[in-house]
Amino acid sequence: MSGAAREAWANVRARRGRAVLSGLGILLVATMLAVAATVSYGLETGFDRSAAEADLPDVLVSFDSQSASSVRERIAALPDLEAFSLREQLTSVPFRAGRESADNGVVEVVGPGRRGYAIVAGHDVSRRGGVVIEEGLATDWGLGVGDRIRVYDSPPLPIVGLARAPSNVAYPLAAPHIYVSLAAYRAATRQHSARQVNIAQIWLKDPSQLDAVLVQARMSSYGLSGLSLITRSGVRVVVDQAAGIVIALLAALSLIALLTAATMLTAAARAEIQRRLHAIGIWRAIGASRGHVARVAAFEALLVAVPAAAFGVGAGALLATGPSDRLLGLLNQDGPGSALLAPLLGCFALTVAIPALAAAWPAWRAAGGPPLALLRGAEIGGGRARWGTAGGGGLLRLGARLATTRRVRLVATLASLAICTSFVLLMLALASELNTLANDPTALGRRYQLSASLPASAAPRVRALPGVSAVGPRWEVSAVDAYSLGEITYVIGFRGDHTQFEDPPLVEGSRLGGARQAEVGRGLAQILGLRVGSTLALATASGRELRLRVSGIVSALEHDGRVAYVSERALLGAEPDAPEKLAVILKPGADTKTVTAELQRLGADVTASTGVAGGGKTLVDALRGLLLTIAAVDGLVCLYMLTQALALTAAERRSAIAVLRACGAGAGSIRVLLAGAALAVLVPAAVVAVVLERLVLGPAVSRLAQGYATLALGADAAEIAVLLLGLALIGTVAVWWVVRRLTSRPIAGGLG
Repeated sequence: MSGAAREAWANVRARRGRAVLSGLGILLVATMLAVAATVSYGLETGFDRSAAEADLPDVLVSFDSQSASSVRERIAALPDLEAFSLREQLTSVPFRAGRESADNGVVEVVGPGRRGYAIVAGHDVSRRGGVVIEEGLATDWGLGVGDRIRVYDSPPLPIVGLARAPSNVAYPLAAPHIYVSLAAYRAATRQHSARQVNIAQIWLKDPSQLDAVLVQARMSSYGLSGLSLITRSGVRVVVDQAAGIVIALLAALSLIALLTAATMLTAAARAEIQRRLHAIGIWRAIGASRGHVARVAAFEALLVAVPAAAFGVGAGALLATGPSDRLLGLLNQDGPGSALLAPLLGCFALTVAIPALAAAWPAWRAAGGPPLALLRGAEIGGGRARWGTAGGGGLLRLGARLATTRRVRLVATLASLAICTSFVLLMLALASELNTLANDPTALGRRYQLSASLPASAAPRVRALPGVSAVGPRWEVSAVDAYSLGEITYVIGFRGDHTQFEDPPLVEGSRLGGARQAEVGRGLAQILGLRVGSTLALATASGRELRLRVSGIVSALEHDGRVAYVSERALLGAEPDAPEKLAVILKPGADTKTVTAELQRLGADVTASTGVAGGGKTLVDALRGLLLTIAAVDGLVCLYMLTQALALTAAERRSAIAVLRACGAGAGSIRVLLAGAALAVLVPAAVVAVVLERLVLGPAVSRLAQGYATLALGADAAEIAVLLLGLALIGTVAVWWVVRRLTSRPIAGGLG
């Protein structure tokens, strides 16, 4: 064994250039795997990790303001209760700090007991005053512990800590949050009356008893208006509304990256063994066993792979940690920290094991052939280029013939490049789809441009406004499944045909046809096991139960597909006080600002329909940054594979290239020759990549998101054009580098 290791070390030292090139490929693969692992692991585990760190309650209860003593008495009577805390939440509070301001702030007046948020800098609120602000607000406004912020028209208040609360996404995706102690709030406002609260946090001894506790909580909630309960799993749904699709999709990227890496490293290792068939023949001729040859190849691969993989994994983690942590920060989640070490070690082990196995197996197979055939370079010399037939097509056709004479290697290179380029194309398609979902309300099936907080009786006045095409009352309430009370459903009702205003794609069954029917989102159907004809049983906040037959299943992206479209009669029968708004469709060419101003004159608060992320441009930018980072790393892997293939072709045909140079061909002619070889690989690889992405990868990744929406992840013409331009650039760089190395060597060396 030691003899094989020494021989492998001597081989690496003797072929430093090739070892460096092989190491570069392994480094790129390790980087790609580490990027995918860092992103997917961080997103997949972020919520559970942050919920544990923040001591997130099992149930969050909100209600209209009540005296703390009354609420405390009701909660204390619940079964399986471990602890609870009460607080008052004030909304639409103006904040100011320096040049930054917001008029939709939320102040949380916290009393004694457990908090439900984690302090990430400074300390928690205390009787002495000062406020704790959410980390997202601090990051966006450039604030830190010791800075000051104004609440209402108060004097500047010192910031004593930064908090992370995974119960919601962070600013600017949501309203900014500030926490203040009850004592400090009373001192600042000079209030000494009985404490009022509208939020309760409940921790259970046994979370498996959640349904029983929720039933009891609803029974004991008589007299509490505006009641809403959300469980820890429900909180996950709220967070998923910001990036649930991406969490589901990116979890699969590491598997695709692993497939790409395995194909690429196997092809590179096989190409290296092909180069060295003559040397293997010498080893066999002097009596070396097949096992010895395979061990030397494996040790040599390990000597190159171990440092390259270590550096690549480290580089990938550093490259992805910044964008990944920024995305997690927007979701009020913490990065994995040292927990990331295990998946990174897995990436390292895979990136080391694949080259070793890929080198040992071809060496074992090659060493099984007759030594004389190996000395002649049987596998390398076994194909005829038929030079005489290439003259009519010039150097470009000749170069293509050079690449296609090695059919096995051509197939391996094509497979590797096709997988890599299809992966890049998938990233481009996904980035484009995310941008559409974030900015285009029609991606959600919405047909209306504006939403106005006006009663249904105001619809005729709104319809008469200039620029308005159609108006429809819209109601939305939250409810829970009557059998699994932890699952939240968003019930939406329109007057008349809802598809005029919201038309999510129907994937099964039929549209809503009566007061006792419902269309449910595919996410809800999967969670509750619903199908066409099933009974949907919902418990509303008023305590009434709504039982409807599922007429159809729709692909709704909003609320992660946990929606149910019902008739106006059914919704108002269960929730008579359901909040109502008017959905407003504008005429083509109508000015949105003018119509908005008219609606405001009628006393309406007007909001424009947006994509799934709402105002979350920051979230979209972070996601796209991640995807483009992965695509860029994968593009470098494609460059390496093409360069490796061209270098091997040039090494095999060095005699022919030397003859061309001796006859007066310059660097430009050799570039044309190798450009033909590059085109012979790139053109079919591009075709296969487009087909693979559109028929396999795109649909496969779309199925991962089917609980959220139907995503068309087939690349369009613009994305394919970007890919082709990228491949042209990669081909140009690869040809330039190989020709530069060839022309730097003397012609006589190739003729020998």
